[in-house]
Amino acid sequence: MSVIPLVFTSGWASGINAYAVVLLLGVFGVTGVSDEVPAALQRTDVLIVAGVLFLCEVVADKIPYVDSVWDTAHTVIRPVAGAVIAALLAGESGSLPELAAGAIGGSTALMSHLVKAGTRMAVNTSPEPFSNIGMSIAEDLGVAGVVTFAIFNPVAAAIIAAVLLVLGIVIVIFLASRIRRFLRRRAQRREEKRLAGAEGPWPPG
Repeated sequence: MSVIPLVFTSGWASGINAYAVVLLLGVFGVTGVSDEVPAALQRTDVLIVAGVLFLCEVVADKIPYVDSVWDTAHTVIRPVAGAVIAALLAGESGSLPELAAGAIGGSTALMSHLVKAGTRMAVNTSPEPFSNIGMSIAEDLGVAGVVTFAIFNPVAAAIIAAVLLVLGIVIVIFLASRIRRFLRRRAQRREEKRLAGAEGPWPPG
């Protein structure tokens, strides 16, 4: 069977939480749940690093504005991770060229990352923190559920991932005005900080 469905699903999931994808696939490989997991993802050092970074993401992803800073820092990391994971999966199966798999995984990860980042910008226009926590938990559970399902039924999981990706794009377009408002507020705060730093401390009275 072609590895394309698993490559697509892992790319979508990597755009949301790449560390969770590495950790889940690695655990599935180590425990013998799946024989399709590349050996590189099963290494103990890889699992430890992925676990630590996953915990960092779990915390950062639930704090308003910190989550958007974290997303910005991962604009390159998540698509690259998606491409690498996809290439490793393709190399393990031999049914798809690694370069093509990397392109599919990386581009899908980039799209899902932009959807996540855009949605979080819109959520951050709300003054309360509970919507961030709820979104983060939903994303974590979604990634875990879809990646796990992909191990047993990759085609159905890929269809689910595709539907979620399209829905996410539609939601981001619908929330575009709130996202622009968030960007304006962030730019205003940066300008205020810059002006405060330029003025320096008040002289002692």
